[in-house]
Amino acid sequence: MNSRHLRRMGSAKSGMRHWWHQRLTAIALIPLMIFFVGLLPQLADASYNEFRALVGHPVVAVLFALIVGVGLWHMKLGVQVVIEDYIHHEGWKMTLQILLTLGTGLLMVAGIMSIVLIAV
Repeated sequence: MNSRHLRRMGSAKSGMRHWWHQRLTAIALIPLMIFFVGLLPQLADASYNEFRALVGHPVVAVLFALIVGVGLWHMKLGVQVVIEDYIHHEGWKMTLQILLTLGTGLLMVAGIMSIVLIAV
C-alpha cells in the first residue's frame, strides 16, 4: 500500500471528478459568455432604469446568476489545482483551501444577491 492510501487521499484516479467538473464548467461558460458579450451593446448606452429593467427580466436574471455561480465555481476549481500543485507546506495548503472555499462562497452569495436586488 502506498503513502497516498495510508493518508486517505485516494488513488491517482480520484482527481478525475475534479478534472471533469472543471471541463463541464468551462463548457457551460461558453454559451453564457456569448450571451453576456451579446448583451453588452445593449448595456453600453443604457440608463440605470433601463439596466434594471433588463436585469429584471427573469431569463436575464437567471443567466446572470448562472454566470456568477458557474464562473466562480470554475475559478475555484482552477485555483484549487494551483494551490495543490505549487504550495508544498501542508498548513499553508489547508489554510489557502479553506480561504478559497469561504471566499468563493462569499462572492457567489454577494453576486447573486446583487442580481436579485437589482432585478426586484
